[in-house]
Amino acid sequence: MSKAAQLAAYQAGLKTALIEFTDGDDAITIADAGVVTLLNTAVAKSEGGTVTTNIAQGLAKSWLNIRGTSTVLIRDSLNTSSVTDNGTGNYTQNINNDFSAEAYSALCQGNVNGSNTDIRRNTRLVSTTVGAVNVATGNYPDSKEDYDQVYFAEFGDLV
Repeated sequence: MSKAAQLAAYQAGLKTALIEFTDGDDAITIADAGVVTLLNTAVAKSEGGTVTTNIAQGLAKSWLNIRGTSTVLIRDSLNTSSVTDNGTGNYTQNINNDFSAEAYSALCQGNVNGSNTDIRRNTRLVSTTVGAVNVATGNYPDSKEDYDQVYFAEFGDLV
């Protein structure tokens, strides 16, 4: 039996309702620990099945949730090495795996005393680099203010 025929027979034996190998170029691995690795062109179909989303492009590559009062504390995060307290109402998220360029999308939001109802209070993006996001919070334009919670989220291509 040729190698191509052996491969086809092997792939036919692996076919399930959830995984199907259609040609020799498919790149999917399932490790013993259950980690599934896909090509960066992997797509997910919409609920209706007519639209697809590129999985690698559609996910947040980094995010952070901090307590910004007193001693700054990381509550939860993804792809974040640390947070720097730059003084009252100013925080920098330090990213583990850099973005490929500074032209990624960075979002921020925060709240103070459990609410964000005072329209003069805001959370604003100060700057981005490939490895960090700087955010300021406060009672604009009068003063900077530490917030109870500050949220960061970034979307883009990693190096």
